[in-house]
Amino acid sequence: MRRQSLVCIGFSLVLLLQVARSQVFEVPMTDGMQLFKGNTHTHTTMSDGDSGPEEVARWYKSQGYRFLVLSDHNVFTDPKTLAELVDSSFLLIPGEELTSRFQKKPVHVNGLNIPGFVPPQTDSTLLGTIQKNVDVVRSVKGVPHINHPNFGWAIDEATLLQVKNDRLLEIFNGHPTVHNHGGSGHPGMEEVWDHLLTSGMRIYGIAVDDAHHFKEEFGPSRANPGRGWIVVWASGLDADEIMRNLEAGYFYASTGVELEDVQVSSRRMEIRIRQKSNFGYRTEFIGAEGRVLLQTEENPAVFELRGGEKYVRARVKDSGGFVAWVQPVFVE
Repeated sequence: MRRQSLVCIGFSLVLLLQVARSQVFEVPMTDGMQLFKGNTHTHTTMSDGDSGPEEVARWYKSQGYRFLVLSDHNVFTDPKTLAELVDSSFLLIPGEELTSRFQKKPVHVNGLNIPGFVPPQTDSTLLGTIQKNVDVVRSVKGVPHINHPNFGWAIDEATLLQVKNDRLLEIFNGHPTVHNHGGSGHPGMEEVWDHLLTSGMRIYGIAVDDAHHFKEEFGPSRANPGRGWIVVWASGLDADEIMRNLEAGYFYASTGVELEDVQVSSRRMEIRIRQKSNFGYRTEFIGAEGRVLLQTEENPAVFELRGGEKYVRARVKDSGGFVAWVQPVFVE
């Protein structure tokens, strides 16, 4: 009897090992692509910013951004009016922040790469209001992303989980009043993101600055530019390709940490961090339910599949407190 038990245990271990070995990453197809830094959420005097569209666009171009979306509240700024700023080094992608409300809860959904003004939508429920704004952006072949869910404690994770046809969510917003880290019983946006991913939603986390204040003081109480951005893999500076690759998760988000590359093979993820002077780095590879699968201070940081993972994403934090978020890679 004991021998039979040992044989069964051994057979079970072999089966588990075979299952683990059969799991592989869905490998992103980014070979030969370049990295393009951009921001998808900022404001001008066309809504509630303090600087005109040309001045805002010039700021981002001068700071080395390669693309920008001017996303004023319920206002469309045609990039053609700023054509003198666009060249081989800088792209303006048309956009708008569809700004609506359900009761006292703000509902803001960005529309990226849209052809013109898109009217904000309302509904008799919170979910319906969000969904209608996502749907109207899709109806004009634009790309939606849901903005700062914790702003006004407006959109909880249970509601987000029911939204359809949205692939992008702000996990970091540089405005000082949006509560990225949660509080008073509300989860932070990284925790929300992992809840959605663990529940089976394929959604990618973006960082933005949501800038309003380009003049006078740059300080923590003001919505200044340069606090959060994305870096997208693409073969060229083309709006359609950048949109496709955003929705495929071919990008990382950052508040200051720069990456040289992220390489994924069938069972291995390697993150190469661009070294800044004598800064130190800690990389956490994160899986379902936000569980830290591996922590390392090596550069490059490497994770190999062990078996049982649904997805693996990474958070790279430097010794100055800045962060980069590598998008989840899903496991087949």
